[in-house]
Amino acid sequence: MSISNIHIFDTTLRDGEQVPGCKLNTEQKLVIAEQLDFLGVDIIEAGFPISSPGDFISVEEISKIVKNATVCGLTRSVEKDIKVAAEALRYAKKPRIHTGIGTSDSHIVHKFKSNKEDIIKRAVAAVSYAKSFVEDVEFYAEDAGRTDNEYLARVCEAVIKAGATVLNIPDTTGYCLPSEYGAKMKYLKENVEGIENAILSCHCHNDLGLATANSIEGVINGARQIECTINGIGERAGNTALEEVVMILKQHPYLKLDTNIDTSMLYGISQLVSDSMGIYTQPNKAIVGANAFAHSSGIHQDGVIKNRETYEIIDPKDVGVTESAIVLTARSGRAALAYRAKNIGYELTKLQLDEVYANFLNFADKKKEIDDSDIHKIIETSKVYNEIINS
Repeated sequence: MSISNIHIFDTTLRDGEQVPGCKLNTEQKLVIAEQLDFLGVDIIEAGFPISSPGDFISVEEISKIVKNATVCGLTRSVEKDIKVAAEALRYAKKPRIHTGIGTSDSHIVHKFKSNKEDIIKRAVAAVSYAKSFVEDVEFYAEDAGRTDNEYLARVCEAVIKAGATVLNIPDTTGYCLPSEYGAKMKYLKENVEGIENAILSCHCHNDLGLATANSIEGVINGARQIECTINGIGERAGNTALEEVVMILKQHPYLKLDTNIDTSMLYGISQLVSDSMGIYTQPNKAIVGANAFAHSSGIHQDGVIKNRETYEIIDPKDVGVTESAIVLTARSGRAALAYRAKNIGYELTKLQLDEVYANFLNFADKKKEIDDSDIHKIIETSKVYNEIINS
């Protein structure tokens, strides 16, 4: 069975930037876009050109500097949106227009005050118009997660005939269970005429904490593009985290699904996005959080010191982290203390370690975390200090 390439569509600069208070200026966007290109993402969604003059300029400037990735601009199913996006993308080596419309009953009735047949007509018109500017047109069926599968298939067939090259099937509200989202992709693969002429794309939100799981289930069931953001940032509870889906596919080679991402850059670009947007990344965030490779439990520390793979399924270096962290707390054991002491120059015998460890516990009960300066104090105030320095 051959390995299938999963396209990584990064929307950090569009969907990710919709987080309140996280507006980036053009210069910051250019820095991030260049790093995304180096990272190996296949598509960079650079912005929503008609939304503001600043966004138009950002998309235009990003189009000039990106050397490898496709550069994409978002639009509504409105002719002016599409024309403006085409103008912003005119310098891109590989331009893509991303246009679409809501397809769920909720959107059709309450948002558009329309009907299913009219929505299909509007979808087809948008794709056809976008196709007059660029070859690569992605169609999004907003709220596809809550859209009836049979109707969704009809929409997909119609836009493929109109020239859509990618079909974005968003779980816009983060509602679907992984089994439901995977089944939706499978249904479309099996029931949409002409589906072989388009790529199915996963765009999942994290309202119920299922964005990553849904995206993985989507590609297992036939999608070949994942739309995601660095650190999983985005509106409300955020989007699928790029670093998570990439490492899941890498760590499960039997899935025969791979990406073009240089994973050694993941930690660095995570820090760049966090710093640029002023968003604090939670310490226990998978892959790139400060504690992702940190161990404070004595049992875990002993195992990791003996063999990293006992408690780590990812080599930290694979994602750009220098090494695992052995964090000393009151829950740490002798092995961790001996390991950290050795790193700063103390070779302790078993008897010396027993004595120092008793002193360590007294310190650790008064302080959340023991650092290297504390270790020096612990050893210097122990009964065996002279023995240690003279040995």
